[in-house]
Amino acid sequence: MRGYFTADEVRAAEAELFTRVPDGMPMRRAAFGLADVVARELRERTGGIAGRTVTLLVGSGDNGGDALWAGFFLRRRGVAVNAILLAPERAHAAGLAALRRAGGRVVECRDATSAGAGSGEADATTSTAEGIADAADSHGAAGPSGGVSDAAARAAIGGADLVIDGIVGISGRGGLRPRAAELVAAVRVPIVAVDLPSGVDPDTGAVAGAAVRAAVTVAFGAYKPVHALAAPYCGRIELVPIGLRLPEAKLAALEPESVGAGWPVPGAADDKYTQGVTGVCAGSATYPGAAVLCTGAAVAATSGMVRYAGSGAGEVLAHFPEVIAAPSISESGRVQAWVFGPGAGTDSGARDRLAEVLATDLPVVVDADGLTLLAADPSVLKTRSAPTVLTPHAGEFARLTGHEPGPDRVGAVRELAESWQVTVLLKGRATLVAAPGRPVLVNEAGGSWAATAGSGDVLSGIIGALLAAGRDPAWAAAAAARVHALAANLAAHADTAAGAPISASPLLAHVRAAIATLRELAPPAPNRR
Repeated sequence: MRGYFTADEVRAAEAELFTRVPDGMPMRRAAFGLADVVARELRERTGGIAGRTVTLLVGSGDNGGDALWAGFFLRRRGVAVNAILLAPERAHAAGLAALRRAGGRVVECRDATSAGAGSGEADATTSTAEGIADAADSHGAAGPSGGVSDAAARAAIGGADLVIDGIVGISGRGGLRPRAAELVAAVRVPIVAVDLPSGVDPDTGAVAGAAVRAAVTVAFGAYKPVHALAAPYCGRIELVPIGLRLPEAKLAALEPESVGAGWPVPGAADDKYTQGVTGVCAGSATYPGAAVLCTGAAVAATSGMVRYAGSGAGEVLAHFPEVIAAPSISESGRVQAWVFGPGAGTDSGARDRLAEVLATDLPVVVDADGLTLLAADPSVLKTRSAPTVLTPHAGEFARLTGHEPGPDRVGAVRELAESWQVTVLLKGRATLVAAPGRPVLVNEAGGSWAATAGSGDVLSGIIGALLAAGRDPAWAAAAAARVHALAANLAAHADTAAGAPISASPLLAHVRAAIATLRELAPPAPNRR
């Protein structure tokens, strides 16, 4: 699994690292890796490295130091480097001296509100050295250290091929200060963020004001929660190892190859019963499509058997004749897991059916209308010891708990799982899965194509099939989220590289292709005698 580590955990690991390595070595190693990523971006985007221009947005502290040292290494490869110092009196001394020795140009640009949160300013783009000199001649020198005016900073931004965001590090909180936000807003070229995009909370991914949107984020030593929880602000993530010794992660993601390796496929001795029989109680006269989507997802996810109980049997069988349909739960026959809720209604009959399912000793997935029923009467869970998976979106989460998830979604989903002693999947672009006493699992979808009506019905059916196949509830929920997101992406890009909006039906149609894609990533199974 890929672990994500909080700012406190990273700082503790860095403190331990500094006892083992020479002073300054971790920063130099990180900066060299950053410069290498920037050089590759320059080559890919502009066709070369030497003669290109990079602008550094430099705050105080170590992130600014990383940017300055990266500028030093880029200068040695023939890149013109301009550094905009947003807190000149607190710029990293050694990094700044190294950049100046290498021929980098420095612009001072103080923020009038420098007492705010975080460590500095914002993002920008560089200009040519001539543009900076012209700005200095036109507007005069400013600053006690021989810096030049804001016009020079804008000139540096306007002439850059790439900008490096070294404004705020993992200690920063809150949005960018006004001056920094103004500079970042002026950037018109890709931004490479140092460790995390400035203005985004490192632990929650929350954005409370202006923030950098990076094309690439270069993480040092460890992935941080922001890299999964605020992926649209981070862009592509590149990790530069620096030798940190990290604790067990409290937030982690399943690697795609492990999902493929763990997905249930028929073995030599398997039959339709041994692979898991999934029961689905979903749909109603008002929402027959929910029954079709949920049941179809269970059919697509595994090779066992799916039994349907409810009023939508005609519609389900018209789409999936392999399903065994019955009018009621009691008449369904033996199953190994239940899915309840999509389109099921919230009347007294639906309440009775939910109670009947939860009274079994089988794993149960509760979604949609089932969650609304649970919010009204959670006592039906109190005597239940079998695995239960709840799959709320933010609005359903609020109904269950009385409050929105808030900026700390990881803490919120963990609290609900512990309080109710269930597994909770909180939907979103970054879907979170929490189980009592376990690390929270996160699946960053890579896009929002699955944000469409009926998509959740498909997800619950996939989870139910994995539970019926005997998979651990938290793993089943996280693996299903991975397949679901990939199926949505495949469907959106089926006819166009740019992607186009989809509905739940094409998402369902690509579930098997998503599973196959992940299975292709899995390492080959060892030979067995």
